[in-house]
Amino acid sequence: MTESNNGTIALVGSGEYLPPMQVVDKALLELLSSTPHVVVLPTAAAPDGPEVTTRWAQMGIEHFTQLGATAESAMLLTREDASKNEIVERISAANFIYLSGGKPRYLFETLQGTPAWRAMVSVFTAGGVIAGCSAGAMALAGDFFDFPQVWRTVPALGLVPGIAVIPHFDELPGVFVTPMSLAARKVTVVGIEGTTALVGSGEQWTVVGRGGVTVFSGNHKMRYTAGQQVPLYKKA
Repeated sequence: MTESNNGTIALVGSGEYLPPMQVVDKALLELLSSTPHVVVLPTAAAPDGPEVTTRWAQMGIEHFTQLGATAESAMLLTREDASKNEIVERISAANFIYLSGGKPRYLFETLQGTPAWRAMVSVFTAGGVIAGCSAGAMALAGDFFDFPQVWRTVPALGLVPGIAVIPHFDELPGVFVTPMSLAARKVTVVGIEGTTALVGSGEQWTVVGRGGVTVFSGNHKMRYTAGQQVPLYKKA
C-alpha cells in the first residue's frame, strides 16, 4: 500500500489495447504532466507461454504508439525478472505503467515486495499513471477473489486498499456474481464492465468508457456510468 495519492490509477474491466479503449487511454495520457512514456507489462499472462506474452506486449506498444506516446515493453515474466536492474530501470524511467490481463494470483506473487513493484509505486507517487486490466485490476486492489473459490478473498498488492475487483462484470453470469459480491463484506466489491475503467486515487474516482461500474458496499448496490463519480470510500 502507498501513503501518497499523487498519481492516477485506472482499473479496467477488460479490452486492453483494443480500439474501443483508445478513448479511455487517451484520457489517461492527457493526465500526465510530462511527455508520455508508457511501459507495458504482460506479466499476468506468463503462465500461458511466450507467444501469448509477446503478443500482449506488441499489442500494447502498437496501441499506445498510435495514441502518440513513446511505448515499450518490460518482459517481466518471473519473480526473478522483478529484481533485474534492466527491468527495474525501464519501469522507473516511465510515467505510465500498464499491467495487462492473465492470472491475478501469478501477477501478485511475481510482483509482491520486489524492486519492480517498488519502482511502480514510485512512478505512481511521482504523479504517473498505473493501469491494470482484468487480472491487472484485480492485483492492484486491496484483495482479490481466490478463483475458483469465489466465496473468499486473499490480499492483493494494495495500491487501492479496501476493495476487491470483479473484472468482465458484464460477461459474468449472476451465479458467480452473487457469491463474489457477498464474499468480502469487509471490503467494497467493485464490478467493472468491459472497455470501461474506474479512474482516480484516494477518494476521487470516476467512470471512463463505454460501460458501467457496480459497487457493492455492505447491503447496498449501485451502478455508475461514464462521467459519474464513484464514492469508494466514505468519509468518517
